Amino acid sequence: MTGEAVVITDVGPRDGLQNQLKLLSIDERVQLIKAVAAAGVAQVEVGSFVSPKAVPAMAATDQVFAELQGQADYSALSIALIPNMKGYELAKAAGAKTVTMVLYASDGMAQKNASMSMAEAEAVTLDILACAKRDGIAVIATISVAFECPFDGPVDPALVERIAAKFMAAGADQVVLADTIGAAQPQQVRELTARLVQTHGAAQLGCHFHDTRAMGLANVFAAVESGIRRFDSSIAGLGGCPFAPGASGNVATEDITMMLSQMGFATGIDMTKLIAASDLAQQLTGTAPGGRSKPWIQRYLVKTQK
Repeated sequence: MTGEAVVITDVGPRDGLQNQLKLLSIDERVQLIKAVAAAGVAQVEVGSFVSPKAVPAMAATDQVFAELQGQADYSALSIALIPNMKGYELAKAAGAKTVTMVLYASDGMAQKNASMSMAEAEAVTLDILACAKRDGIAVIATISVAFECPFDGPVDPALVERIAAKFMAAGADQVVLADTIGAAQPQQVRELTARLVQTHGAAQLGCHFHDTRAMGLANVFAAVESGIRRFDSSIAGLGGCPFAPGASGNVATEDITMMLSQMGFATGIDMTKLIAASDLAQQLTGTAPGGRSKPWIQRYLVKTQK
């Protein structure tokens, strides 16, 4: 385990900001993205190409991409969420190197989030996968409400396994299980991820946990035990889906980095710079809670830097 790499994708600039009452300017969004990247976070989801009427915080994401062009680590900063083919074309035109498509483990969430059925979302994603292969753009297929839906209740893990298998076979570069409302518990996570790793290997699998019930880190740990080495997190614990009642912030990047580092994994993240990025997120939004471990990390950093 010592030194084994774990890839962390910070989704704060997209998932974290989309549910904030305060709308950040283009410059503020770019500041936050650059601060997270400067800490050494492997990947950053910088925005989404969705209707600005539905998600005002994500308006002008193309301008965010324009501001990031030329960065040495641009390929790691060019991930965008898209809802449909129109979003794909906008992301491609903006220079996205990776797009995240959302699949659904319930019809209730598919209708609320995208005004389509599960089957329709799958068909759209398959079409986009074909275009992305042609265009040299990577695709992350994220299965929303992979454990429980706020509208339809608990999700059958066999359904999630079917969706994951379908999109692995279709050529998705990654398949991510999203605990959209933070309803999962560690044993459930361990069992599902272990089966998926056994069937498909761990290289292309990831997890996305929310910390609604203070289970975020416990669920990360359970997935790590199953072999998962890719995780989404959000700087300063920002997050929450505007279309999923009860969804709170994502597991904080500070918390997951601290835990994995202490377990001996290599994240490539500079904790001092990460805390600076967390401070910036709190300053810009006024609502970011900060990681649960942040006060401890700050005290630790002061001690070690004396």
